[in-house]
Amino acid sequence: MSGWWTYLEERTRREVDADVLRDRRLPAVRSVWEALRPLGVGLHEAERVVHARYEALGDRVQRTPPDPLDLPSLAARAGALPGRVTAVEALWDGDTVHDWFVLLVAVLDGPDGEGHLATVYHRPDRAPASDAAAKAGRALASHLGVPFHFASPDIPDDDAPRWRAVQRLAEGP
Repeated sequence: MSGWWTYLEERTRREVDADVLRDRRLPAVRSVWEALRPLGVGLHEAERVVHARYEALGDRVQRTPPDPLDLPSLAARAGALPGRVTAVEALWDGDTVHDWFVLLVAVLDGPDGEGHLATVYHRPDRAPASDAAAKAGRALASHLGVPFHFASPDIPDDDAPRWRAVQRLAEGP
């Protein structure tokens, strides 16, 4: 385990462990980072401390289940959104905790509206996140009778052109 754990006050340790046990990684990292930043500890090292707590607490961690990608669940989420779905889009995003992951969103008929449908993280026991998101997104788009867009399915790229930008280009000046 990281030697930095011993530098945390007991109250902070309890807060971090409570967050880890509820699978709230980002608040746990924030607590460690804020407490140890005066000692020169960076964000990456704070993540390592929290990762070590995940390993130490093991099976006691109540892991957050992945977002469902089955058609009935996605269709229900899309149907609950405030507006008509005009396209389904998959796009890359990432952070220092999860690395790259894919967001599945419904593009709505409002000027800039969209609704979150699912976040697909890489899991070693499953198909790659991009494949799973594309399969689910295509199925939902087909079910709704709208286009599916995934600008960069093979390479993580959070700057890939979004559906609305592609549509504006296609429409011309």
